[in-house]
Order: sequence, then structure tokens, then C-alpha cells
Amino acid sequence: MKTLRLILGDQLNHKHSWYNDPNEDIIYFMAEMRQETDYVKHHIQKVVAFFQAMREFCAWLEERDHRVIYFRLDDKKNGQDLTENLKKLIKEHDIEKFEYQLPDEYRLDEQLKDFCESISIDTESFDTEHFMTTRTELAEFYEGKKQFTMEYFYRMMRKKYDIMMVNAKDPEGGKWNYDHSNRNKWKGDTEIPHERGFRKDVSDIVDLLEKEEVETMGRIEAKNFSWPTSREDGLSVLNYFCKNLLVHFGDFQDAMDPEEAYLFHSRLSFAMNSKLLSPQEVIETVIGYWRDHQDEIDISQVEGFVRQILGWREYMRGMYWREMPAFAKANHLENSNKLPDFYWTGDTKMNCLKCSINNSLDNAYAHHIQRLMITGNYALLTMCDPDEVDAWYLGVYIDAIEWVEITNTRGMSQWADGGKIATKPYVSSGSYINKMSNYCKGCHYKVSKKTGEDACPFNSLYWNFLDEKRSHFENNQRMNMMLSLLDKMNKDTLTAHKERAQDIIENPSNY
Repeated sequence: MKTLRLILGDQLNHKHSWYNDPNEDIIYFMAEMRQETDYVKHHIQKVVAFFQAMREFCAWLEERDHRVIYFRLDDKKNGQDLTENLKKLIKEHDIEKFEYQLPDEYRLDEQLKDFCESISIDTESFDTEHFMTTRTELAEFYEGKKQFTMEYFYRMMRKKYDIMMVNAKDPEGGKWNYDHSNRNKWKGDTEIPHERGFRKDVSDIVDLLEKEEVETMGRIEAKNFSWPTSREDGLSVLNYFCKNLLVHFGDFQDAMDPEEAYLFHSRLSFAMNSKLLSPQEVIETVIGYWRDHQDEIDISQVEGFVRQILGWREYMRGMYWREMPAFAKANHLENSNKLPDFYWTGDTKMNCLKCSINNSLDNAYAHHIQRLMITGNYALLTMCDPDEVDAWYLGVYIDAIEWVEITNTRGMSQWADGGKIATKPYVSSGSYINKMSNYCKGCHYKVSKKTGEDACPFNSLYWNFLDEKRSHFENNQRMNMMLSLLDKMNKDTLTAHKERAQDIIENPSNY
């Protein structure tokens, strides 16, 4: 039976059972499309990374004698729309059956379901063979429960896969979670190895995007592209992480520094989210390296890494499929302000935002605390519309695919889901930023000052937010202490905070 198989840009799984044996009757289809470059404004490095990875994957398939039809962005046959392209190919090649791997974005899942209903030939969908859970496993795990505490899901996953377990029931080392060991500030006395880069020349793709007038954000060094775009690259980054970065990964997992783009983070997220690497092989490789070097690497370093992948990554995917499509419209706090222009330029006097945003514009990257407690914190404190925040987060990061981006943004960061993912909003004044970063030393503002023109803007924004959104948090036990402090605050001081916060919100370009 002549079969057309679709491979999406984030389905580059070399280990998928589809590719075990070449078959002349099977045609694989991949395409660079305006449908995907234009649904949100992406970072140029994100578009380049996906196109480069897709092209390398296509070459890998062809080397193994698989039949592949690949549409580049400027291909004259490219209709720039997924279903339009598929319909043409089915007709042109007399296709008798259409097959696809289940997409990880709701919009594509719906598009392909509708497409399959619209055609007369047989269709079949397959698992991507990547994740360690099914789409519905998390929903089934929390069935009947009112809260979706990630820690319990994480423990279940540890037991299920027998990862860092003793007798299949107790956590190795006696503790499930070493998060309290993962909150150190980096003070410059621990050397940070240079990241594993590749210096690829992607000028042809950059020129193509310019020629086709694809609108992007961010910056790129076209002749010195350093992200992994092949399985070989991904394995190289993984091995480099184990040998050079794992030893201090947990220690400085939450730390931030204006001169360090990556610290001890792995830079594996793009390789994993495009499925060049599987979560299970990443976890097994890291744990295997640790077991061979336990005299050098503490258990807290590896547990913190495993928790991000086995716990958080799988948890976020499960929450995505449990909550969509309603999750994409959630705005529990009814925020509606515009995201400031400096999110696209990095032009602000607030050093933490300036450094974090410019890091993202330069590298299409920020680690989880920069995303949560700098850019996300500011967006929430200034009560920005979660639609705008979503669009920025989905576009600016190289690893941002909606299943992982929107759950972290609307849920963890913006509390737009009303507390399904995070039991309290992750907001802070400047004190937390000062505690975990080296941003405040070089800032135009003084983090120690609470009010006044040179006081850290986060200080006034924080108290204003608590006062403005009090009704949403009065029954939240985790917010009791801060609301109590708010109640005890001098009225004139609170008024000063609120007036300055309003000016910051209305005139962000002044700050």
C-alpha cells in the first residue's frame, strides 16, 4: 500500500520504529512552512535551528535509503500550509494511506484530525515514542484529586522507572528531593566551563529567511551557530554536560549572573524538544556518569537534573493535554496590560531585565529562574495580558514548543490558571533577585531602597500587586504571611508604592 508519512519539525526521533526498515512504498514528507514560521514571531535562532535540524534529519533518512520529499521554504511546490501540501502530495503520488505521529501541539493535533476526516483514504496516527508518559497518564494519576502537586507525580515516575530507588520503594540517599541544595548564588569563585558549541555556518538559512521576508526577533551569528541540530550534536552536548557541568549543576541551578549566559545548565532542551534525544537516554546517561564519579559528584546535583526531566517536563506535558484548549484562554487574575517594548529590545535601566532579555535576544535562551523570577515576575507584577506574555515566551526561546511553554507561562509564571500548576504566584520584590543573582550590583536602581526614584521598581510593584489582587489570595494559606505584612504597612508607604507602581506600569520606557 502506497503510504505517505508526515514528520513534523519537532519529531526528529532517530530511534522511532518507523525507520527500522526502508520501504519503497513509504514516502516521508517534511516541510519548512510559513504556517509554522508566522503563527507567532519567533527568535531567528529558533527558526534556523529547526530548519537546520530538519534538513540534517532528512539527510539521515536518505542515507538509509528512505524516500523523502522535503519542501524548503522557497520551494515552488510549497503551499506553505500543512493540509494544502498534504492534499497535493496525496493526489500527485496516488497515496492510498496517510500516517502521522501524534503532534505535541494542540493546534496541529486538531488540524491533522480535521484533515484526516476530510480525505477518503485510510489514515493512522502513531505515538512519537519519545515521552516517558502517555498524553493521559497524568490526568489519570490525579483523577479525583483537587490539587496537582508535581512532587507526588515525580515520586510515582521514580518508582515506575526505578530511577534512583532502593528496593523499588525508597529514594536513594534517603530523600526524594534536594531542592534546598539547589539555591546557591554564584559568587565567581567556582569556574564555569565554556559551553559546548559547534560554530556552524547557517548563512544559507539566514539568507533564505531574509529573502522570504520572514519576520523574526533576536540576533544571530550566522557563521558561528552553536546549538545542537543533529543527534550527534545532542549526544556531544550531553557528554560535555556530564564531564564538565554536572558537578555543580544543582548548586547553581537557580543562580543568575550578568556575564554568564548558561552557568552550569546543560543546553539540552532544544535537542530534547525536537526529539533528537530522548528523556530516558538523557536521564540514564547522567545517572550512569554520576555512578562512576560519586566521589566527585554529590547526589543533589544529579537529583536536581533528573527532577527537571522526569518530573517537571513530563508533568507539564501531562497538564497541557489535561487542560487544553481552555488553558490557552485562562486569565484568572484578569490582567490586560501591554507587555513593554523593552522585551523585544532589552533597552531598560533595570539591570536584571536588561541582562536576562539581552541574553535571550543574543542566545534564544534563559534558564528557568530567569524566565520565572525576572521576565515572568515583572510581567505578572505589571499585570500584563497573558496572551502577550505567551506570545513572547513562545517566540523568544529556542526550546519553546507550546506544550512546554504555555504550561510554564500561564501556569507557573503568570498564575493565569488560578493555581492548578503553582499553588501561589511566583512574585517577589527585589530582595529575591538580589539573593539569587549578581544583577543588582550593576543596576541603575538600589535594591535596598523601598521607595523613591532610585528604589528598585520591583519593590513597589510587588506591594502594589498584592494590594490589587488581594481578593484572589485571601484564602491562600501560602500567601497569609505576605498579606499580613501588607496589612501592617504604613498607609502612606503603601500609597507611595502604589503611585510609583502605577507610573512604572503606565510608562515602562522610563525605567
